Amino acid sequence: MARWPIELEPKLVAVLREGYGARDLAHDAMAGVVVGVVALPLAIAFAIASGVRPEQGLYTAIVAGFLIAALSGSRVQIGGPTGAFVVLVADVVARHGYDGLVVATLLAGGLLVAMGIARMGAVIRFIPYPVTVGFTSGIALIIAIGQIGDGLGLSLAQVPSGAAERLVAYVGALGSANAAALGLCAATVAVVAWWPRITPRVPGPLVALLAGTAATATLGLQVETIGSRFGAIPSSLPVPRLPHLELAALPELFSPALAIALLAGIESLLSAVVADGMTGRKHRPNAELLAQGVANLASPIFGGIPATGAIARTATNIRNGGRTPFAGMIHALTLVVILTTVGRWVALVPMAVLAGILLVVAYNMSEWRLFLGLLRGPRSDVLVLASTFGLTVLVDLTVAIQVGVVLAALLFMRRMAEVSEVRSVTEQLRGEAGGNGEEPLVNVPDRVEVFEVAGSFFFGAAQKFSETLVGIGAHPAVVILRMRSVPAMDATGLRALEEVWSRFRRQGTVLLLSGVQEQPQRVMERGGLLVKLGPDNLVATFPEALERARAIVSTTASPS
Repeated sequence: MARWPIELEPKLVAVLREGYGARDLAHDAMAGVVVGVVALPLAIAFAIASGVRPEQGLYTAIVAGFLIAALSGSRVQIGGPTGAFVVLVADVVARHGYDGLVVATLLAGGLLVAMGIARMGAVIRFIPYPVTVGFTSGIALIIAIGQIGDGLGLSLAQVPSGAAERLVAYVGALGSANAAALGLCAATVAVVAWWPRITPRVPGPLVALLAGTAATATLGLQVETIGSRFGAIPSSLPVPRLPHLELAALPELFSPALAIALLAGIESLLSAVVADGMTGRKHRPNAELLAQGVANLASPIFGGIPATGAIARTATNIRNGGRTPFAGMIHALTLVVILTTVGRWVALVPMAVLAGILLVVAYNMSEWRLFLGLLRGPRSDVLVLASTFGLTVLVDLTVAIQVGVVLAALLFMRRMAEVSEVRSVTEQLRGEAGGNGEEPLVNVPDRVEVFEVAGSFFFGAAQKFSETLVGIGAHPAVVILRMRSVPAMDATGLRALEEVWSRFRRQGTVLLLSGVQEQPQRVMERGGLLVKLGPDNLVATFPEALERARAIVSTTASPS
């Protein structure tokens, strides 16, 4: 019987294997209820900001939240809708409708499952930091801009989708500002920001939501509410349904699906890393990706939107005693109870209160201190940061992520090519250049040239390598290539080495390789270069290479 790979095994299995008792359940139950209460206003607010109905945020937190907890590679991960998806989801809904979002989310779920099975969890964590800070800060700015209308109670017949266009529309509608809405929004921001100083046990967003709703109903404030905009809120989960799928739309939806998958993977693994730091445990990244994939396959079928690991809610879970995946599952069940018992009262929540909650979320997401710190870093990192941020705000989050990753990869390859080096060390070894004290002087025979290669020998450094070796003025009898400092080689590097060997062979020069490490040697062997080179011309150490060179020179007639 095939054994389930340990790197894909949910942490829930490990918890049950270790044993789960009443004391653990008590801690998890307390944490799960608290996180469920915290998730309530956030799930509603993220759904509305994403351009879908408020209950769809709750559906996501329930279905995806339960599955993420049950299948997660982290013991304490809390999943659900997050601010990271707001801009992307709103754009997909505006362009393709909710059915288009469902298809994109299902595709993203499939991609995440494939990434987990392909063991790509460790790779995704290497997305460059300027890219994540750039799009996160850009998302935060767009979320903040999107709350101006509801925060001021502006009357707009139609709200543009672009951030710049929204600002222009808001400025034109300032005459319709509602003082009551502005007061509610400002009070909400103050409560959410300052409430943790009073007591961190009771979530500030919930206090603000309840207080703002009560004040609106008691004082009869004339402000827009969830009910006045969206109508009644259902008090049960919907019947599962598959979307209407148009095959012609699939190519257009693949790019957003890839962006959703990358965002879900990055955000969930960041959340798991934060949880590791708080608990002292270690998550399984591939199991985490698999869990995110399954959750995003299920969420849209139940009327939800994309989901991922939520850093703030996961931290809240840990601070309130959550120890195992059961806390996340209880958080989802808590939301089911809220939905079925008091869900209809959600319609009374003022839009200005949700705007205030999201303004605080946007501020916390912005990471403005990190953003300013990166601006003082290397110019290449500043370029990646500024490009990702600008494209997120002014163009499209999908484009921003893809361009940011590609740009960061290109700049990384440029740096690697710069640190890769091919240089002649013949005179240095003979002492003719004064030496540098790094190694003893040696007797390099006449008509023998020695070159040293340092750094990864990949396509970025191949051109430099070819130009250096092919540019040798005289035709030596032997060229020794020391490769002790080459940890890796790719196909382009192999091709460059083959071309140099072929050129030397035509001019009668023997090429010797010394100190070749395991990975480059494996590449040469698979590419057939070792057969062409000959077994005697690949030596383990430099002294052996010198002995081989002396033997070749002694049997080769000196040119007249």
